[in-house]
Amino acid sequence: MSTIKLFTREQKSRDHRIQSGDQVLLRLPKGDVKCVKIDRNMTVVVGKSGSFFANELIGQPYGLTYEVADKKLIYLPPRTLQEVEDTDATNELINDGESVQPLTVDEIQALKKSGVHADDIIKKQIEQHANYSLKTEYSKEKYKKRKEAKYSKIFTTIEPTLFNVSEYWFLKDQSRLRDLRADSLSQVLNLANIRAGGRHLAVDDASGLLVSGILERMGGEGKLITICNTDSPPAYPVINQMNFDSSITDVLVSLNWATVEEDYVSVLPPSELPTEQIKSDRQKSRLGKRKVISDLLTSTREDLFSGEFESLAICSEYDPYSIIERLSPYLAGSASIVVHSPYSQIVVDLQARLRTMPEYLCPTVTEAWLRRYQVLPGRTHPMMAMSGSGGFILHAIKMCVFYDCLSVSSLVTCFRLRYDDPTASHALMQRRQKRPQPKSEVTEFVIDLPSSESEPAIPSAVEPMPITDAEMSNSSIS
Repeated sequence: MSTIKLFTREQKSRDHRIQSGDQVLLRLPKGDVKCVKIDRNMTVVVGKSGSFFANELIGQPYGLTYEVADKKLIYLPPRTLQEVEDTDATNELINDGESVQPLTVDEIQALKKSGVHADDIIKKQIEQHANYSLKTEYSKEKYKKRKEAKYSKIFTTIEPTLFNVSEYWFLKDQSRLRDLRADSLSQVLNLANIRAGGRHLAVDDASGLLVSGILERMGGEGKLITICNTDSPPAYPVINQMNFDSSITDVLVSLNWATVEEDYVSVLPPSELPTEQIKSDRQKSRLGKRKVISDLLTSTREDLFSGEFESLAICSEYDPYSIIERLSPYLAGSASIVVHSPYSQIVVDLQARLRTMPEYLCPTVTEAWLRRYQVLPGRTHPMMAMSGSGGFILHAIKMCVFYDCLSVSSLVTCFRLRYDDPTASHALMQRRQKRPQPKSEVTEFVIDLPSSESEPAIPSAVEPMPITDAEMSNSSIS
């Protein structure tokens, strides 16, 4: 029977207070988000809002709003939503020309240099605005927000959760994430069955966003091996912004595509030399570092070749079928294969190829779609600017199939699979035409899900043989 390991060690909870060395997201008045690193005894520059000492943020909780004044932070209490009363006023007779605001730009700059607070400048603009009283209540609120975003020196700290970091990178440069939006990432993690204590494979070319989501769900339990195209460990900038503890990232190891090959021969310089050839402590230290790298590479390759991984998550610029073909032998039975791509044709072609292969069950393609809403009293409506697509996702299940001479009743499973997937049955018939079936014995088709250690190993080079309808009718099912 299959067993599930229960981990009693408590997962380290995220610290909800800002610590020295953390990377913090700051939401500026205009809605832009900026990432800054908080180090003790350092000065943080926040664009036009000015600068402040980082020590004032250390130890403070996330989600608070501050105003910058003379390199110091002033806490601002949160605002409450107020109902906007609807009136009969309209904006059709309002002429928003230069003449409606007698306060010039030079006068506003002079007020700012003299130290006048932003609220006083906005209040003076409202008092001198010729058509402000003719505006509707909704227009007045928008006018105030535009002026606050222009003159206020405030910001709000945002906790670097997976959702917030994903939103920050998607708005910054979604091409670096390969259109992996936050809602698409959640679907990939769910379809891949990412959980604590699991063994997972990942190919991430989305700046580490996929790996960050997997690490957060694993919580420091299990094993995650990423495959990349660089000799050194890949640079995942998203992981750095997540402020993970070392206990979370210790489960992550990386290999490149060359070391994935079983016949790979290491090109690293020798890590061990005879004692008489070691001439200095510096050379001895260098040899020690080489040995650590060599041992880590060897253990990681052995862990990969041992197989029994529960999922394979792919978000890469390379052909996904070649990746699946290379890494599929290391997946366990019923393992999930999830592929994300910003282009529909790639996953559709992959689905067509996987349908012809009986070891992949039910390859399905879905498209992530998201619509955002502004939720305010009396002003709830869809956002006008939204992303077109969050990419396309393919999900399939790896079937662990092998052939053995067991009871004839196992043929029911074979015919049931052929009935559910006619394309796979057609592929089996083509294979039968190339290789005639022997008459002396009956080859049976069994689907085995790994459950216990006593089950026989899966043969590596056995060709599947279909069973004809005539042979099925002559066999007796006990």
